[in-house]
Amino acid sequence: MCAVRAKGARRAAPTSKDTVAALKAWQQEQQGRLEAPVFPMRGAALSRDGVAYLLAKYVAMACQHCPSLQHKRVTPHVLRYSAAIELLQSGVDCAVIALWLGHESMDTTQIYLHASLELKERALEKTTPINGHPGRYRPDAELMAFLKGL
Repeated sequence: MCAVRAKGARRAAPTSKDTVAALKAWQQEQQGRLEAPVFPMRGAALSRDGVAYLLAKYVAMACQHCPSLQHKRVTPHVLRYSAAIELLQSGVDCAVIALWLGHESMDTTQIYLHASLELKERALEKTTPINGHPGRYRPDAELMAFLKGL
């Protein structure tokens, strides 16, 4: 875990072993000056706008090799949302995703992670009775006649 500043608050962010190693190497290069930005841009810390600018720059470059990107909205928020959906579809619990995203409330995460159609279909598949037949229930004629007679 790393402490990061997001929207003015310090939050714990999950960090891979490789990232921790890279950050430790960076710290050694800084000779103890921990106030130095990890991602400097023009002498200051990389801002949210700076991240958006760099992403747009590289998306424009990628469009030259993948023209279908021209019609897609690629922003830092879309990447964050996509990562969260990928975690959800991989079976990661919503509470863990909320911690990973730094949300203080599960309500925020529930709004953020509205289930995709594919995820809903997989949930529906799990509702098939053990000895039942997969697919939509179709009542037989006898049951329909009974219900119409009510």
